[in-house]
Amino acid sequence: MKALVYHGAGNRSWEEKTKPIIKNSTDAIIKITKTTICGTDLHIMKGDVPEVIDGLILGHEGIGIVEEVGAGVTSFKIGEKVLISCITSCGSCDYCKKGMYSHCETGGWILGHLIDGTQAEYVRIPHADTSLHHIPEGVDEDAIVMLSDILPTGYECGVLNGQIKPGDVVAIIGAGPIGLATLLTAQFYSPAEIIMVDLDESRLSVAKTFGATQLVSKNAVEEIMKLTNKKGVDVAVEAVGIPATFDICQSIIGAGGRIANVGVHGKSVELHLEKLWSQNITITTRLVDTVSTPLLLKTVISGKIKPEKLITHRFELKEIMKAYDVFSNAASEKSLKVILTNI
Repeated sequence: MKALVYHGAGNRSWEEKTKPIIKNSTDAIIKITKTTICGTDLHIMKGDVPEVIDGLILGHEGIGIVEEVGAGVTSFKIGEKVLISCITSCGSCDYCKKGMYSHCETGGWILGHLIDGTQAEYVRIPHADTSLHHIPEGVDEDAIVMLSDILPTGYECGVLNGQIKPGDVVAIIGAGPIGLATLLTAQFYSPAEIIMVDLDESRLSVAKTFGATQLVSKNAVEEIMKLTNKKGVDVAVEAVGIPATFDICQSIIGAGGRIANVGVHGKSVELHLEKLWSQNITITTRLVDTVSTPLLLKTVISGKIKPEKLITHRFELKEIMKAYDVFSNAASEKSLKVILTNI
């Protein structure tokens, strides 16, 4: 089969790899029909995730058709269409029993990280019964791909961790796919204001159509303090993963506020406790657990949210090298999410 393979920071190739096989009775082999590229994949390509080894197939999102199942798989049958969760869950370890699937003792974020991932024609899914979801007939399959990672990530790490409530003033730092997913799902809770911050005017224009009430492209701290009458925001969501954007969150958070970190950080940040220690703030971090996927699937099926609006480019799977180039140059290409279809 063909797959997108990581060969160290800055190096990737579309090459022939051995088709995966069942290793454990709870495994399933999925023929990928659609997949995508994540900002986390770009962090990997920059060398920010050192656990990823040379020769690994990247990708942790996608949908497909069940090709083969192990003897222990009871919930899925050959030929069924499935959504692949970016988080693999055994469902029975102490962490899974707490709903913290991201720290599953034999799973967690392993696809495209510790084991071969979904940017390939086929993928092996461990713990298939608790790591796949059935796809109903008649739904927009491009929209369903967004449920693998970015929608639950924005919702769980940004909205739920940020404890967004009716009437809150919320700032989302970063209007990329994760920031926009946070914007979409934050509106479940009717905040009074959602301020989107990004250097890219085209992304801010998209954010406006998605429900942002204020847009900030420069002098972020000064502008947000002006918008809030110097009180700061109730919730600041960091959706980029670099020191500068985390620092903005620290500078704009109001007394009693919550900073919800969503971004993948490859470098240390400076924590300004000399200013924050007395401000009654909460700082949260989280790796998505995907516990919200069934809920979010219902909202997509009902049309409550339309994540397919995040998709700007479509490619055949065999064009993935070009797709990476487009996704990596988001500003010039005006790209958000890309969809890769295995034809």
